[in-house]
Amino acid sequence: MSTASTRRLTTAQALVRFLAAQYTERDGVRRRLITGTWGIFGHGNVAGLGQALVEYREAMPYHQGRNEQAMVHAAVGHARQLNRLSAQAVTTSIGPGATNLVTGAALATINRLPVLLLPGDYFASHAADPLLQQLEHPVEADVSVNDALRPVSRYFDRITRPEALLASALQAMRVLSDPAETGAVTLALPQDVQAEAYDWPKEFFADRVWRVRRPAPDPAELAEAVRAIRAAARPLIVAGGGVHHSEAEPALKALVDATGIPVASTQAGKGALRHDHPADLGGIGHTGTAVSDALARTADLVIGVGTRYSDFTTASGTLFQHPGVRFLNLNITAFDAHKLAAATLVCDARSGLAALTEALAGHRVDAAYETEYRTGKARWDETVEGAFRADDDSAVPTQTQVLGALDAVVGDADVVINAAGSLPGDLHKLWRARSPRQYHLEYGYSCMGYEIPAALGVQQAAPATPVWALVGDGTYLMNPTEIVTAVQENLPVKLVLVQNHGYASIGGLSESVGAERFGTDYRHRVADGSFTGAPLPVDLAANAASLGMDVLRAKTVRELREALSTARSATRPTCVYVETAPASDVLPAEAWWDVPVAEVSARAAATDARAVYERAVADRRRHL
Repeated sequence: MSTASTRRLTTAQALVRFLAAQYTERDGVRRRLITGTWGIFGHGNVAGLGQALVEYREAMPYHQGRNEQAMVHAAVGHARQLNRLSAQAVTTSIGPGATNLVTGAALATINRLPVLLLPGDYFASHAADPLLQQLEHPVEADVSVNDALRPVSRYFDRITRPEALLASALQAMRVLSDPAETGAVTLALPQDVQAEAYDWPKEFFADRVWRVRRPAPDPAELAEAVRAIRAAARPLIVAGGGVHHSEAEPALKALVDATGIPVASTQAGKGALRHDHPADLGGIGHTGTAVSDALARTADLVIGVGTRYSDFTTASGTLFQHPGVRFLNLNITAFDAHKLAAATLVCDARSGLAALTEALAGHRVDAAYETEYRTGKARWDETVEGAFRADDDSAVPTQTQVLGALDAVVGDADVVINAAGSLPGDLHKLWRARSPRQYHLEYGYSCMGYEIPAALGVQQAAPATPVWALVGDGTYLMNPTEIVTAVQENLPVKLVLVQNHGYASIGGLSESVGAERFGTDYRHRVADGSFTGAPLPVDLAANAASLGMDVLRAKTVRELREALSTARSATRPTCVYVETAPASDVLPAEAWWDVPVAEVSARAAATDARAVYERAVADRRRHL
C-alpha cells in the first residue's frame, strides 16, 4: 500500500482519530457516536491514549474523572439521556483503574446502555514482565485483570497488534450502535501496542455512519398479536425502558388513546405516558402502585413493551395471577421477547406500536374496564397527594414530603436521577413524571453511587436542563468524588442529599426477613455491640461544601421548598441538604419480593419471618 493511501500513527492516535469520525443516524438525524472520553491516567494509558488525546484534543473532548467506576456511570447517564444514540469512552490505567470499571460495566450491560471501555493492559511483547500491577497467572500468560470485564461486556477484545484494531474497532462500533446488542464494549489496550506506530489505511479515518434500524414486526407475529389483544377482556401494557430508547412515547399514547388499554410502567419505563394521562397507572411490581398491581393480578393479557421483566416487575413471579393469563412481548431483543413463554413481536418499539394501532382500528376495551382502572387511578392520586402534603411548614419533612417539595419546584423538562436505597420505592409509587426523560432511575443494577456521576453525564447531554441527583446518606458515602469534576467542568447539577442515618431500605428489609436490622444503622456501637447509640458526628453537608459545592441546609418543610427553588436557578453545582423525620405512614409494598429467609433459626424474628415467607412463596407461578 502506498504512503499516499496510508497515514503513520500510533495505535492510540489511530483509535482516537477513528472514534472522532463515527456517527449514528436514526430517522434521518445524524449524531456523533462517541461524544467524548472520560479518563484517569496512570501507567498503562498515560503515554498512549493520554498522548493521543492531547494530540487530538480538538476532535475528542476529554473529561477528567476522579473514580473509574464513576466515570462509567457518567457515560451511562449520558447515553441514556440521548436515547442510546450517542455514547462516551472511558480510559483507565492497568491494575486497580481497570478493575474499578467492572461495576460500571455490569450496570451498563444489564441496562442495555452503550459505553466504550479502554483500559490499559500488560505489554503484549512481554518485554517488561511482570510489570507493576500485572496479574501473573501460572498457566495462562495471556490473562490479565481486564479479563474480569469479559462477562460484563457485550463485546471484548485485547488489541495485541496495531492492525488488529482495524477489525475490532468496527465490531465495537457495531455493538455500541445496535439497539438489540448494546451494552459495555471493552477494548483492552496493551501499553506497548498503544505507542507502536503503523501505516493505517486512510479509509479507516473517514466519516462512518452507523444506521440505527427500526425493524418492523413480522406479519405473522403481528397477526397473532392482534388476535390476542382482540380476544382479551382485561389487557394491561407494561412499559419498559425500550419505549424511551426507541422514542416511542407518542406511538404508545396513540395506541392507548385508540384502544383504552391501560399502562403500568417499570422503573426504566416510567414516564412512557405522562402521569396525568387517564390510562397511566404508574409503577408496577414490588414498588408499584395499588391500582397497577391490582389490575396486574386480574389481567388476562400482559403486553410487555421494551421490558426485560425483572423480579421487581413480576413480584418474583407472584403478581400475574389470572388463571388464563398470557403474555405478548414487543421487544427489539428476542432474548427478552420470549420471556414468560410469551407470544412475540420482535421489532422496534415505535414501529411495533404503530403497526398494532393500525391493525387494531376500531377495537377498544370494554367501558366498564376503563371505568374500573380510572377509578383506581383517582384513588391512587389521592394517596400521592396525601404523601406529598405537609400540614406543618415548620416541621422536619419526611422523605415523601421531600419528594412533594421537589415535585412542586421542578419543571416539565427537569431530570430527576436516583438508583438505590429507599428512594426508588417512593419514587416509583409517587413521582408524577411529566416528560419522557424526567424520571431517570437506574434499577437494573440498583447501584449505590450512581446518581452523582450520572447527573454529570446527563448535564453534558442536556446543558440547559436542570438535573437533580437524589442521594441518601449511604449512597453519598459510596461515591461523592465526582462533585469535584462537576465543579471543575462547571456543571450546575443539583444534589438533594437526604440524611436518614443509615441504610433505610435495607434496614426495613432486614427487619422483615428476621435479620433484626443488624448492621444497617450509622450510629455509635453500644456495649452489646449493637448500633443503638447516638448518630455519628458526620456532617455530609460540610463534606459536599469542602468538595466545592454550594450547600443549602434545610431543617423544615418551608426551608426545603426555598432551598430547592434557589438550587433550581443556580448556575453552579449546588447541594440541598435535609435531615428527614421518620415517617409513621410509610406506604407498604403492594406486591411481594423474594428474599429467602432462614429455614431454621433459634431466634423468634427469623422463625416468624419464615412463616410469612412460606405463605408468600406459595403464590409463585411458572408461566409456561
